[in-house]
Amino acid sequence: MKVTQFLKDHYKHFNAAALIDAAEGYKTHLNRGGKMMITLAGAMSTAELGIILAEMIRQDKVQAITCTGANLEEDIFNLVAHDFYERIPNYRDLTPQDEQDLLDRHLNRVTDTCIPEEEAMRRLEHTVLKYWQKADQAGEAYFPHQFFYQILLSGDLEQYYQIDPKNSWMLEAAKKNLPIFVPGWEDSTLGNIYTGHVISGDIKNVHTMSTGIQYMMELAEWYTNTAKEDSTIGFFQIGGGIAGDFPICVVPMLHQDLQRTGVPLWGYFAQISDSTTSYGSYSGAVPNEKITWGKLGIDTPKFVIESDATIVAPLVFAIVLDM
Repeated sequence: MKVTQFLKDHYKHFNAAALIDAAEGYKTHLNRGGKMMITLAGAMSTAELGIILAEMIRQDKVQAITCTGANLEEDIFNLVAHDFYERIPNYRDLTPQDEQDLLDRHLNRVTDTCIPEEEAMRRLEHTVLKYWQKADQAGEAYFPHQFFYQILLSGDLEQYYQIDPKNSWMLEAAKKNLPIFVPGWEDSTLGNIYTGHVISGDIKNVHTMSTGIQYMMELAEWYTNTAKEDSTIGFFQIGGGIAGDFPICVVPMLHQDLQRTGVPLWGYFAQISDSTTSYGSYSGAVPNEKITWGKLGIDTPKFVIESDATIVAPLVFAIVLDM
């Protein structure tokens, strides 16, 4: 039995039904000629969401991605160091000493998965630093994802690949030159490393790396050129935080600050979240709150699936891919 048929047979109510509704809404939006942005919060790349997200990119089911710096780099960490990762299924039972022991072994834990510092972070640092310095010396500037696109397409990392490259969403995105927006990139391992190299003088111009403000400018132009009344852009939000808040704000900015009032609102909205609404968090805000900020309209299809994104997102994508 196909995954899609199984889900439709058994996912009838509550969050299960919301999953089906959001997935069918996603398909309807694309079938009407719409585009889709996916936003990635948390540690979705370390959760290996790239296995199915790469297929979504290959099949043109996503036209742009906004993600944290962590998700940008961790897909490549997994690509080049997967065999050195360690899974800790009993992570809830770890003592402070157990955690220190992991650190002493240069293993950085993300819930039940440890990223190996030497094989992932330092291996990638050696390669990316060459590209940073080359651009710096040439007086050029690029966005974080553009540096990664250059590296991936050059083949410099192929000798280190430890997974099937078709399961790397960043590699698939590079092949299509997919628009990616990375707000707050400095809040990432390589962001910290870049800062260190600027402080030490290895990189002379801090602006060799383009900034979040410039990302918003790029997003504004992309949205303006892409969103049409008959081809609106949908917003599929995985988690919350800056990965979701940054890009969705482009619409009120275009309308209120640039007076581009002819640009349509987001044409579809879905969020996978486990955040609690009553805490005043943006991540937990119900979609209708976004109407008051000029992000969504009264008639925008809106869906919320209150569950674990590592479980829900692959199932939604499976339906979109008709698996």
